[in-house]
Amino acid sequence: MSPRVGLDLTRILQVAGEMADKDGIDAVTLASLAKELHIRPPSLYNHVDGLAGLRKKLATYGLEQLYQVMATAAIGRAKDEAIRSIGEAYLTFAREHPGLYEITLRSQVDDDPDLQLVGEKSVNLILQVLRAYGIEGEEGYHTVRGLRSIFHGFASLEQKGGFGMPLEAEVSYRILVDTYLTGLHARDMRK
Repeated sequence: MSPRVGLDLTRILQVAGEMADKDGIDAVTLASLAKELHIRPPSLYNHVDGLAGLRKKLATYGLEQLYQVMATAAIGRAKDEAIRSIGEAYLTFAREHPGLYEITLRSQVDDDPDLQLVGEKSVNLILQVLRAYGIEGEEGYHTVRGLRSIFHGFASLEQKGGFGMPLEAEVSYRILVDTYLTGLHARDMRK
């Protein structure tokens, strides 16, 4: 069976991402996606290898979208300004695309070369920013883990309703990032 004219993998992933953002990733099945695309479910097999294949491709698509917003946020910025901007872009992406963001976290990067490639791009983006602090090599990877923990931890807690106190979440987020940045600067001074 040949692919439907006008239907390609990018369109399939866009629609699947929109469905995931609206109803959650578990609502995205081959049947529900086919219905949304006005096609028969078997037509999807021209583009993806079942539900598992769709989810892997959707995770790659989501990670690429996240990378793009972070890379755009970093343009023309350095050090603290770049990290703050990347973090805000990360948090905004998670807020605007909760389902797509969730599937990026469910993905197994180790066993998929496409996921590895886009994951490495994101890590390298932050490593590039960290070089301005004199942070490289293994220490750089540890620092990237710390930043990712901040970005993801905050986004995840926020999505799950973990901030119940009547305090402005943005202020909490800024304090958290600024505290981490203070640590980076203190590390610079010890050298």
